[in-house]
Amino acid sequence: MIIIPAIDLKEGKCVRLLRGEEGTETVFSTNPVETAQKWESCGASWIHVVDLDGAFVGSAVNAQIIMDIVKNVKCNVQLGGGIRDIETADRYISAGVKRLIIGTKAFSDEDFVGELCTRYPGTISVGLDTKNNRIAVKGWKEVLDLDIDDMIKKLEGRGASMFVHTNVDKDGTMEGVNTEPIENFINYCSVPVIASGGIATMEDLEKLSVLKEKGLYGVILGKSIYSGSIDLKEAIKRYK
Repeated sequence: MIIIPAIDLKEGKCVRLLRGEEGTETVFSTNPVETAQKWESCGASWIHVVDLDGAFVGSAVNAQIIMDIVKNVKCNVQLGGGIRDIETADRYISAGVKRLIIGTKAFSDEDFVGELCTRYPGTISVGLDTKNNRIAVKGWKEVLDLDIDDMIKKLEGRGASMFVHTNVDKDGTMEGVNTEPIENFINYCSVPVIASGGIATMEDLEKLSVLKEKGLYGVILGKSIYSGSIDLKEAIKRYK
């Protein structure tokens, strides 16, 4: 089970939001590059970067900072937020981003996902995030009346190599995890899954680790490592 630290970018800073809601941000660092280097020094093989501004407005707002992160770490970077056209995807892949996470656009244009998967096989994941058991898009500000199982099958058919699943209702709350909905989500998928949302303690990680045999590839840690409730270095070492 891969432990993946998160860097959420808003106005050039590392922040955490409560349930993804604008205006709830806590700033943890004004230097995202230093933060990425810190997580890398803890042993991270992947870093999860989200352009929150990009997710809200639909364009690559924090692109230069993202490029700087990629240039200044040796570990892999996966990126989501504001990737809604081929040109933006090309730009990030050319800069060295190793995995793109497509969210909003995936649910309005399956052909876009298919084109990216053909262009960059094995590199395109879909961010399928849920709010009250419905798919949340546009920075989690809107929800869609779409059948989750049906969308998973369609996007797998287009070539999606992985799903990144966040329980928005839990994200940033530090309330702990309920493994049942995560397991249910994994059971829908025939490709690996990365899970996030509400993970607060090493006990939560232990609960989730039993799902690795079912297809849980990794977990994303955010507020837990910024607040110190989980020691990232210890977590990476334990589950490596």
